[in-house]
Amino acid sequence: MATGMLKKALSRVPSSPAARLAILRAHASEAQAQQVEPKASDSTRLKTFQIYRWSPDNPSKPELKEYQINLKECGPMVLDALIKIKNEIDPSLTFRRSCREGICGSCAMNIDGCNGLACLTKIPSEGSPSTVTPLPHMFVIKDLVVDMTNFYNQYKSIEPWLKRKNPPEVPGKEILQSKKDRAKLDGMYECILCACCSTSCPSYWWNPESYLGPAALLHANRWISDSRDEYTKERLEAVNDEFKLYRCHTILNCARACPKGLNPGKQIANIKSLQPKA
Repeated sequence: MATGMLKKALSRVPSSPAARLAILRAHASEAQAQQVEPKASDSTRLKTFQIYRWSPDNPSKPELKEYQINLKECGPMVLDALIKIKNEIDPSLTFRRSCREGICGSCAMNIDGCNGLACLTKIPSEGSPSTVTPLPHMFVIKDLVVDMTNFYNQYKSIEPWLKRKNPPEVPGKEILQSKKDRAKLDGMYECILCACCSTSCPSYWWNPESYLGPAALLHANRWISDSRDEYTKERLEAVNDEFKLYRCHTILNCARACPKGLNPGKQIANIKSLQPKA
């Protein structure tokens, strides 16, 4: 049909080559557009997310609610999917997020059975549904938001700041540290307190009130190892407890869960090695 219309159009115009060329170009553009349209309709790639839902306003049994989104219209990370669901499908979905760069630790959650940061976890490419739940063994405030009060109190208990008995050699100036001593802090100062490690630890699940957990103990070792700190002995005594320190059984779930690639189990082992032998 289109070919017949083209012939009629060419028969009505003057024999000018330029005019005939213009009609041919217009016809070619229309044909290309018709070929592109079916491809646009095939650009949908659906993905189902099963997301943990619970609200204190309606304190019924928690449930996994399914949401389906088009991955072609979404960023590559799980956090992108959560934001899309909240903005376009269900505004009541609640979760923490801030930097989207793996720095703040706000968006820690359990994704397909593994603790991690939603902003650093890619959406799985396979077609099976992805399950998103709160950090395990934590009190849920709402949906994917957990109560971090106990976690932060444990961090506060190890006194995570520089403690000195003597003033600086030069009043008002910083306390110097050699490059070698500074390197001892690598693998500890990078912790962002997301709680992925502590909430993946079975010992922390069993004794969350008494065992300090991987994150707090990693920071304890960070200050124990700092050459500028003068309370090393007191810090070691403060954590030398059957529950605070020795509930760690070196399962190393913490190292596997850490989104920053740190090894809290190694730092805990160092604290144990520095304790006085009985």
